[in-house]
Amino acid sequence: MAGEGGLPKLALIVTSDSVYSGRRRDEITPLVAEIVRGFFEFVGSRVVPNRVEEIRAAVLEYSRIADVILVTGGTGLSPRDVSIEALESIASKSVPGLGEEHRRRSYGKVGARALMSRSGGFVVGRALVFASPGNPDAVSIALEILAETVEHCLEDIRGLGHVKHLR
Repeated sequence: MAGEGGLPKLALIVTSDSVYSGRRRDEITPLVAEIVRGFFEFVGSRVVPNRVEEIRAAVLEYSRIADVILVTGGTGLSPRDVSIEALESIASKSVPGLGEEHRRRSYGKVGARALMSRSGGFVVGRALVFASPGNPDAVSIALEILAETVEHCLEDIRGLGHVKHLR
């Protein structure tokens, strides 16, 4: 599924009721488009409300064309935070280390509040899905982690073993 120049294809799903309704400007899509240059081919983005069905549908749609899907927002503890529930309902596997590393790196910026994040990784179809808090710092951290791990994760997801690492 690699895109231009062999780069993994990345899609973005922003979960936010206020951005979806137009009450707030989307700061995440332009940030992601800028940061991923040279690491990923950015194949699309969508803003959805905090509703399990809409998050699930967007992830399933992008899982057909993207190698990696970044879902931002909906990872906290409030009743409106349902991204993790949406992903758990369609994932074949979880990748807890991605969320653990996200919390570790975030702790230095936001302290103990990082521990309330339910960020995490999942496998949906043949795509790696990473759910991150929706603030710009958290999204930047998620993209750093993805850039460092994507090749290895996709090899595993696709059953390729670690061919490149064995040579």
